[in-house]
Amino acid sequence: MEENLELLTTESRNEQSMQIDTAKPMDILRIMNEQDQLVALAVNEVLPEVEAAVKFVFESFKNGGRLIYLGAGTSGRLGVLDAVECPPTFSTDPEMVQGLMAGGEGAFIKAVEGAEDDPELGVSDLKALDLTKHDTVIGIAASGRTPYVIGALRYARSIGAKTVALSCNKNAAITKEADQGIEVIVGPEVLTGSTRLKSGTAHKMILNMISTSSMILLGKAYDNLMIDVHVSNQKLKERAIGIIRKITGVSYEMALETLEKADLQVKTAIVMIKTNTTKQEAEQLLAEANGYVKTAIQNVEK
Repeated sequence: MEENLELLTTESRNEQSMQIDTAKPMDILRIMNEQDQLVALAVNEVLPEVEAAVKFVFESFKNGGRLIYLGAGTSGRLGVLDAVECPPTFSTDPEMVQGLMAGGEGAFIKAVEGAEDDPELGVSDLKALDLTKHDTVIGIAASGRTPYVIGALRYARSIGAKTVALSCNKNAAITKEADQGIEVIVGPEVLTGSTRLKSGTAHKMILNMISTSSMILLGKAYDNLMIDVHVSNQKLKERAIGIIRKITGVSYEMALETLEKADLQVKTAIVMIKTNTTKQEAEQLLAEANGYVKTAIQNVEK
């Protein structure tokens, strides 16, 4: 049966951009900017649903599970983008947050036509990761109807994994396949159907929220500082030294010396300075506090 895509919000025409093809450059930019300002408001409307997703992910992490993003085209790329930023930002194992794309890794830089239309590809990609009930799978599809995502969510749910469906249409097909739907309604795109625009922006904001919130809950922040940053180059080493100094108040030289004694582990260095302990003692304090720096320090001060 023929599907009427025009019934989808993401495929409808935007009355504010009807004459965009004859507009001057600045007018095109103003139209786009005005429409983009609607995105954060739309995300605000679905914060309770995003919170539910964060709770799923946090529970998965606490139980040794993973966060798996999954989608086709722009949706898949956004998931991969969020996943690959977690190791340098939070020192996570690359296995902990992963992104899957319909068509495989090559589809990230070159579209693989037709891959998104096969629900079994979504199933096989998850099976290849040895998905378990401890994992959380977030299926991303602006249209909310991508077969690749539907197949994957259906399989993930069947084995007991937590599932989230992220779309930009009401009553999306993928929502029916998930434990939690997030339907962020940003309205028609400036260019009809080009969901890499407002829809993509909304989804990137939400994925940022999910991963960052989960990592904060795991103890990877001190106040608003990234204390589990992976020190892999000179810029990040300088950032790590700055973080240590802000929290402890020590000199640059002391922060650098302690960071190196801590094998470049920022959390360990902070605990060493704040509790006047060795690397091994600080690591033990962190282990007893489940990785929460403030708790580790407070346990010594009691």
